[in-house]
Amino acid sequence: MENFSFVNPVKIIFGKGTIQQIKDEIPSDNKVLIIYGGGSIRKNGVYDQVMNALSGYEVHEFSGIEPNPHYETCMKVVDVIKEKGVDYLLAVGGGSVIDATKFIVAAAYFESGDPWDILSKGAEIKKALPFGTVLTLPATGSEMNDGSVISRIGIQEKLSFGSPLVYPKFSVLDPTTTYTLPPRQVGNGVVDTFVHITEQYLTHYDGDSMLQDKMFEGLLRTIVEEGPKALKTPTDYDVRANLMWASSWALNGWFGEGAPQDWATHMIGHELTAFYGLDHAQTLAIILPGVMRVMWRSKFKKIRSLGYEVFGIYKVDQASTVDETIKAVEEFFESMGVKTHLSDYGLGDEAIDKVCKRMEERQWKLGESGDITPDVIREILTLRK
Repeated sequence: MENFSFVNPVKIIFGKGTIQQIKDEIPSDNKVLIIYGGGSIRKNGVYDQVMNALSGYEVHEFSGIEPNPHYETCMKVVDVIKEKGVDYLLAVGGGSVIDATKFIVAAAYFESGDPWDILSKGAEIKKALPFGTVLTLPATGSEMNDGSVISRIGIQEKLSFGSPLVYPKFSVLDPTTTYTLPPRQVGNGVVDTFVHITEQYLTHYDGDSMLQDKMFEGLLRTIVEEGPKALKTPTDYDVRANLMWASSWALNGWFGEGAPQDWATHMIGHELTAFYGLDHAQTLAIILPGVMRVMWRSKFKKIRSLGYEVFGIYKVDQASTVDETIKAVEEFFESMGVKTHLSDYGLGDEAIDKVCKRMEERQWKLGESGDITPDVIREILTLRK
């Protein structure tokens, strides 16, 4: 196991009826800006619960944060913050809303040039506004980490950043808020959670990371077992609770320390979203099986463990082990309603060329060993047509 230094300061408030507790977390004299997406929180009762909890506060709101949040929209929120003198932000929604809020709280205090530099140049964040979250779509783990991904539509870029200054101060996780999610969002959330784990688990690493591996395997088994149930019985509290908590643990940093991580699937997938607007989870479902297929030799031990520990696959020969495990992953994604090939989304050679050209321009080498070059990316994408 490698050396590491780690802290996660996010306070989790979990369970039924816990939205009312946000009043205990935000100073009573603060001006609060609520940020949310397309308005579903008004239909499922979450908006009313939040407003009731904030009774007595000066509250402003901004709606319209997109899936794969736009830089352009985030900067509009920054203008509102400065105009209204906002002290505290509350992100109400899923990972897109929370990711947007992380960038917004950093951009509001950024004085070293264009805030886009935070994403494009890794510019240092020296200060950020405080914020909390009310999670309504478990998927990204953004409610319990310090990372964010933002898209800039004008130039078709999707980039990420992270900073300890953008950890949420608190996150409310009430599983009942997920009961009314559309099946597409449920499926996307489960696939996103699954791939967050495999990006940290399916590596070449052969060291003594037993604790991390067993924790990841437990999370994966939970997701594979509970994911389909969420589609069949949407109001099963225990199922929803298990999935919500698993999505937080999939990417809160605790299990990923002490061993190398991959993230090639995400980086390639981001380009498909930037160019073609695919859902984030859709891109992951396309790319991960291709990464497993092309990189199987270096990842074989973990692929074998994934097959056996999560899907109950045991084969004597390597080829059958790899084939059956990849098939199991694809079938699981498909069972969640998420298609796994470029052609399912009307994409083909043009998309492959476009993504590979961008990777060549950036001279990116992905994967835990930096050996996934643009040529390898082309091989991965070609397999997923």
